[in-house]
Order: sequence, then C-alpha cells, then structure tokens
Amino acid sequence: MEADLVIIKDLLCFLVVGLLMIWGWRVLNWARLTPKRLERCLRQQGLRGNPYRSVSGDIKQLFGMSRQTRAKPMALCDDIEPYVTPYFHQLVNKYGKDSFLWVGPRPRVTIMDPDKIREIFTKFTGFQKLHNNPLLRLFVSGLTNLEGDHWSKHRKIINPAFHQDKLKNMLPAFYQSCTDMISKWEKMVSTEGCCEIDAWPYLVNMTRDVISRAAFGSSFEQGRRIFELLDDQLNLAMKAVQSVYIPGWRFLPTKTNRELKMYYNDIKGSLREMIKRREKAIKAGEESNEDLLDILVESNIREIEANANRKNMGMSIEDVIEECKLFYFAGQETTSTLLVWTMILLARYPVWQTKARDEVLQVFCDNKPDADGLNRLKVVTMILHEVLRLYPPVTSLSRSVPKEINLGELLLPAGTEVSVPILQIHHDKELWGDDAHEFKPERFAEGVSKATKSQVTFLPFGWGPRICIGQNFTMMEAKMAMAMILKHFWFELSPTYAHSPYSLVTLRPQHGAQIILHKLGSD
Repeated sequence: MEADLVIIKDLLCFLVVGLLMIWGWRVLNWARLTPKRLERCLRQQGLRGNPYRSVSGDIKQLFGMSRQTRAKPMALCDDIEPYVTPYFHQLVNKYGKDSFLWVGPRPRVTIMDPDKIREIFTKFTGFQKLHNNPLLRLFVSGLTNLEGDHWSKHRKIINPAFHQDKLKNMLPAFYQSCTDMISKWEKMVSTEGCCEIDAWPYLVNMTRDVISRAAFGSSFEQGRRIFELLDDQLNLAMKAVQSVYIPGWRFLPTKTNRELKMYYNDIKGSLREMIKRREKAIKAGEESNEDLLDILVESNIREIEANANRKNMGMSIEDVIEECKLFYFAGQETTSTLLVWTMILLARYPVWQTKARDEVLQVFCDNKPDADGLNRLKVVTMILHEVLRLYPPVTSLSRSVPKEINLGELLLPAGTEVSVPILQIHHDKELWGDDAHEFKPERFAEGVSKATKSQVTFLPFGWGPRICIGQNFTMMEAKMAMAMILKHFWFELSPTYAHSPYSLVTLRPQHGAQIILHKLGSD
C-alpha cells in the first residue's frame, strides 16, 4: 500500500513538474523568444525601432510621455501631432517612417505609404482588428470588432439603417436636439448680447440627445444612465489599455475587472429590455418609430424569416445589444469632437466663419434646414473636411497580422501588428504640401479625391470595405448643428481657452472649449 502511495506521489510530482515546464516554456516563448525572432525579421528588412527589452515594451514610455506633455497647454496652432502623440513623433524623428514600436511583446510596424495603406484596408482578412485585450470588448464590440462571415452578416443587416433615405427621416430628431441647445444659449446671451460658455459639454449633451432620439426614439434624459455607465466603463477601459495584458488576467477578480463586468452587465440589461419591447411591438404590427433600432430589428427579423431553414442566420439578442452599444458610443463621440473642433477653428478664423454663415443664410434664409439644403452646403462641407483632417476623431488605426503576409516589399510575419497613424498622415507635408499644418478648407474645394490626388491619405472614418458605416449620419448631423449655430450666433475664442487636444478614444479638448457667443439678429 505504501509503495502504491509512493508511486502515486512520484507520478503527481512528475506531472506537476511537467506542467510547470510546459507553462515556463510558453511564458518564455511569449515573453522573449517570439519577440526577438520577430524583431530580427523586421530589422533584416530595413525597419528600425527600439530593441526589445521586456514585456512592457514601449507602453510605459508612450503613456508617460503623453501625460507629461499634456500637463501644460500647447501654443495656439494646428501643428498638434508632436503634442498629441509625442512618443510616436519622437520615434519617427529618430528612426524614420519605416519604423516600429513595441506594444508589450508585439512589434507594431508604422505604415504611412498610401499604397500600403490601401492594401491594408482592402485586404481586411489578412489585416484584422486587434483583440489583444479581451477586457476592452466589454466596453464596446459589435460591427467594429467582427471579422469574416460574422462581419458580413452584421453589415448586411445594419446597412438599411444608414441608407440616405432613412437618414432623412431622422432630420427632425437632429433639428429638435439642436434647437434645445440653441435655446439654452439664447437665454444665456439675451441680457448682455454675449456670454462666455464652455461649448464642449453642451455639444456632448446635444449629440447624445441626437443619438438617443434618432437611434432609440428617446431623449437624452431617458438615455442618460446608459451614457453615464459608458463613460465610467470608458475610463476603466483606458486604464486597461495602459498596461500589458497578461493572458488569463481577465478571469481574476481584480477591482477593475469586477467594475468593468458590472458596468457591462448593467448596460446589457437596460438595452435588452429596450430591444425586447421593440421586437414585441414590431411582431404585433405596431407602427414603426423609424429610428435606427426599429430599422435594425426589422431588418434582423426579415433576415431570420428569409433564411428559416438555415442555422445561425440573423443576429442574436446579444449581437443586437452589442450593435446598440456601438450606436450609443460611436454615434455620439465622433460628431461631438468634430463639432467642438469646428467651433474652435471657426472662432479662430472669422473669415471662414463669415463665409460659412453667408452660405447657410443664402441656402436656408429663415427656413428650417432640410436634407436638400444640407447637401448644398459646399463651404460648410469644405470646413468640416479640413477639421477632420487637422483634428481626426481617431488618431490611429491598428491591425493584427494573424498569418504571414506581403505588404508591398515587406514580408510581415504572423504575430506582428501594423499601425496606420492617421494624425501623422493628415499632417504629413510630403502628402499634403508645406501648408499641411494650416487650416485651409479651400484644399477641399473640388472634393476629397482632388485634395488627396486620389491617394489613400484622408482617413477620418477609415477606408475601404470596412469604412465607418455611420459617416453619413455624422456628416449630416454636423451640418445641421453648424447651420443652426451659424444662423443664430457669431462666436470668438475666449482668452481663457487653453489649447490642449488629447486622445481618449477620440481627440478631445482636455480643458474644454471656451467660446464667447454673440447673438445675431433674431430670425
């Protein structure tokens, strides 16, 4: 009996030692051998970057330098790239455009050549969305993070919600939300004829109200709790991004993990109730609200019914929840940042503010803005495009390389990543000319294609088959808001404004947007 116990004990020890050796080998391979192999491969092709030293890579220096830089405002100019992304700016100055940095143990190759960028966004199966930190998927997922057939299915179902004729039906929601904000501003300027405001929180609330009305048929007040939960979840998600993700870490009951999952479950619960009510109403034949959620649910029901004999057709309730979360977040973030930088730039460049106002008054006079008129706002469109160039909502897009792939003359091994630094590309003098850092809307007078010389160098909404599905929604809302603001006010930058653009998912004004509003003659 004792001999049997000794044998069992020895076998258990042998098993434990074996498991530890396997685990140790995997850790060594992940933390040291694979990164060094990838580094050798990239350097042999002429790419340069810091040598790989530890699993933290360049993350600590990257975020540390950003925090240090934005501790003080920058000079009032539009050459923002060294301020917003100081580490990357330093890296390119040191190693050139053909460089790479370390995101943990993974090398991320910088791609600024237009032909290579076109290839990345065209070959989207070879260059896939990053899923390095599963905790981030608790924050926002949906269409933006899907691949292959799953992505194709969702895109097909969601597309009808963003058709131009459907967007026209949402103009009343845009108008009502803008009117509510304008009314608040008019009350503030009514006594003195002018007043100073921080435009940023007003624009955030207005765009949140728009997405609540247009997407879910409710006002911002009704959707406030979801937005507050998303804000809290975003702050936690950004903490997760600033550290190296260790496989399996999400399963540990850390404070951040628990809070992220709590917010995730709260948001899912609120949206699940909303979606089930809509499905029930649609199946009962009740009149449609013509909002994004109704269109999405109807499209999904049609897809499921048309493919009743096939498995996994249509979207599950969980899929619809994730798409709704994406509507909530992306539908508000991009437009609010576009509007705030547009107001800041027009306050700094009154000549263009006057040109835009003259166009708005000529097109609409005293009439309510409509779809046809918004499409005829050439000067306003030029201005919005130039704002998106100088202050793109997202400063970079990254992709993973799951399998070895050729990119131009480069051979990228599996396990590497590529980065398309949108901010740097939009400010590159070799691509845009010596005036690349200057606010010149006239460069878009003949459209985006002419301004870019048909190159892939203008990427505020991405590019290719996976270009942002909501770009027309954003542009229409931005035109509506700017048309109404310009009709009611002229505005200038306050002396208290501190220029400090920083990236928190989107490019925001760190200290707000202090604007002095002056009331125009009543309509």
